[in-house]
Amino acid sequence: MRIAVLGTGMVGRAIAARAAELGHDVTVGTRDVAATRAGDWADWATAHTGVDLAAHADATADAELVVNATSGDGALPALTAAGEENLAGKVLLDIANPLDFSKGFPPTLSVLNDDSLGERIQRAFPRTRVVKALNTLTADLMTHPRQLADGDHTVFVSGDDAEAKKVVTELLTSFGHTDVIDLGDITTARGTEMLLPLWLRLYGGLGTALFNIKVVR
Repeated sequence: MRIAVLGTGMVGRAIAARAAELGHDVTVGTRDVAATRAGDWADWATAHTGVDLAAHADATADAELVVNATSGDGALPALTAAGEENLAGKVLLDIANPLDFSKGFPPTLSVLNDDSLGERIQRAFPRTRVVKALNTLTADLMTHPRQLADGDHTVFVSGDDAEAKKVVTELLTSFGHTDVIDLGDITTARGTEMLLPLWLRLYGGLGTALFNIKVVR
């Protein structure tokens, strides 16, 4: 599958590397290719030769699946740069959380209760099939869940399109996830995004990001 990953940070690199490892054709999208290459990208790219780098629009033009791995406040600008036509009809896996660091750490949520970032993306790009997933755990566990409890912990999918959720669920399963719960339509992304305050407190209390929630039923 041709996958475009928007975002060159820790999450974007983790998703891109794992997808390429599994045989997908992966391009990472960035705002400024030259600036990205001038940073620490070169060292990472040397270790991940199967991953290409391109501007957002070029990365998404031929993609079958687009992954939004940007920061929360960078999501809509990045997707706008990618282009509505390039996103139309495609599955968009949205991993971003609407974190507000304006008052320091821990961050608060800039969108909550009666809305979510996932919904805002879906409204802004109505022809795109948005699926919220993987935003409730750290990047290492997103892509290699068996680092913890043999992968026996829970991730969630939210979205309006059943086939799009199936595509994302198959990708998550290929990563090693064994418990994927379909919460329902895109409005259920409110719940997973609002797990972040709890996640941050657990991170502080445990002193590690290598933990996750398991839904026992």
